[in-house]
Amino acid sequence: MKAILCSQYCQPDDLVLAEVPDPVAGPGEAVIAIKAAALNFFDILMIQGKYQIKPPFPFSPAAEVAGVIESIGPGVTDLKVGDRVVASCGHNGAREKISLPAASIVKIPDNLDYDRAAGIIIIYGTALHALEDRASPKPGETLAVLGAAGGTGLAACELGKLMGLKVIACASSDEKLEFAKAHGAELTLNYGKEDLKEGLRKLTGGKGVDIIFDPVGGAYAEQALRSIAWEGRFLVIGFAAGDIPKMPLNLALLKGCDIRGVFWGAWTRLNPAKNRANLEKLVKWTAEGKISSHVDRTFPLAQTADALKVLAGRQAMGKVILHP
Repeated sequence: MKAILCSQYCQPDDLVLAEVPDPVAGPGEAVIAIKAAALNFFDILMIQGKYQIKPPFPFSPAAEVAGVIESIGPGVTDLKVGDRVVASCGHNGAREKISLPAASIVKIPDNLDYDRAAGIIIIYGTALHALEDRASPKPGETLAVLGAAGGTGLAACELGKLMGLKVIACASSDEKLEFAKAHGAELTLNYGKEDLKEGLRKLTGGKGVDIIFDPVGGAYAEQALRSIAWEGRFLVIGFAAGDIPKMPLNLALLKGCDIRGVFWGAWTRLNPAKNRANLEKLVKWTAEGKISSHVDRTFPLAQTADALKVLAGRQAMGKVILHP
C-alpha cells in the first residue's frame, strides 16, 4: 500500500510517498481501508519534531481517519467487514490502510460522508471537552473564540451556540469572520484591525468575556486575558501563532479568573469511555446537521505537502482532508 512517510524531522516538501506492507489485524484490532484522512496544525509540528508527541520513525502524519472495515482480528465482535467507520489514530493516517484497536473505532451512519466524518474527532472532540468539561459554562454567558475560522475555532463557535452561549468570533480578516458568523457566531471582532482587549470589552458592555477559547496563543493571548470578566475562564487550547505566551499572573489575581489547560489527547487516554460517548454524540450531531464539520478542501495523498502548507499558511477555513 502507499503511505506518506516522515523518516526524519523535516518540512512538508521533504515527506516521501512510498510503498509499505499492508497492515494485519492483531487480536482486538481491525484494519480500516482509509477513504479520508484529516490533517491538523499539529501534524506540521509533529513532522518538525516540535510537538509533545514524537512517534518513532518512519511515521505518517494525519491523526484521524474515516473508511471501511477491511478485516478484523481475533476477539472483535462489534465490527464486521464493510462497516463504515471513523477513528482517531494519533498519527499514520496518511496512508491507504491502518490497523487500530476495535475499541477506538466508531461506526458512522450512511448519510454521513467520509470527508466530514474524518474531520469530527479532534477539533470537535477538543472543543466539546473544553466547553463541557473545562469551561463550566452557564447558558447566556459570553464565549470569545480566537482563530474562529480555523478548525478548532469553528467547532467552538458551533458547539458554543448549541450550548446556549453568546459567541464572539475573533479572527484576522472580515472574510473569516463572515464564515464564523455563518457557523454560530453572534458577534465578531477583527483583531487585524481592532485592539482585541478594547474590542472585547466594548462588545460585552464593559463587563468582559466569561469564557475565552484560545487555540492561537502568541501576542493575542494576553490581550484576550486582559478583557476577561470577573471569575472568567481562559481556556488554553494551543499555540497556532507559534509563540507560547508568558502570562502575567497578577492578571489572574486581579480578575479573580481561572487559566485552564485543555489537553484533549491526555484526557482521552484517562477517560476512554467518556471520550467514546462524546465521539458517538458528535457523529450523531453531524449526521443530523447540528454541526457542519465543514471541509475547506481535499487533496490526493501524493499532495500531502501542499495540504500541510495550506494549514501552515492559515489559509483553511474548516478541515483539510487527504484522499488515500
